[in-house]
Amino acid sequence: MAKYRILSTEELKHFEPEFINYLVVNGITAEDWEKMKREEPEKAGKIVDLFSDVIMEGVLRKVNFVEIRRKGYIQSIQFMSEAMRMVAISCKDKQIDLQLLDPSTITPASVQKFEMHQGEKKYDQSRESIIFDYVQKGYVVTDGQLFKALLLASIE
Repeated sequence: MAKYRILSTEELKHFEPEFINYLVVNGITAEDWEKMKREEPEKAGKIVDLFSDVIMEGVLRKVNFVEIRRKGYIQSIQFMSEAMRMVAISCKDKQIDLQLLDPSTITPASVQKFEMHQGEKKYDQSRESIIFDYVQKGYVVTDGQLFKALLLASIE
């Protein structure tokens, strides 16, 4: 069973050159692979599981920020090497839709009408597993612009 998730058929096609390399590095020829898929599908499945983990781990290592946006709440998280840092704002005014908030418009004055939340937490499992869990919950990988804007606005 894969540590993260098994890549879809479309994703596997995208990573075909890497998968071929993976098979070669593990001493599996194209002929051996075809035979294994026919005669030992469970073994072939385990190889796909392991390859999926290699790819997912590589992708997750590159993630530094995720965020989630709801009408009355925005949360952005930075993943550092030893801990994660969270900054969020919330608003009880039903007329305001925080999902539409543009990071370039965030200033200390603009966030004064919202409740600001911050925190930091050391990892209790691998950094990549935690990132994967957040993405599974609906968080989106971002470039960190919202995180940086909220953090700057909170300290000025």
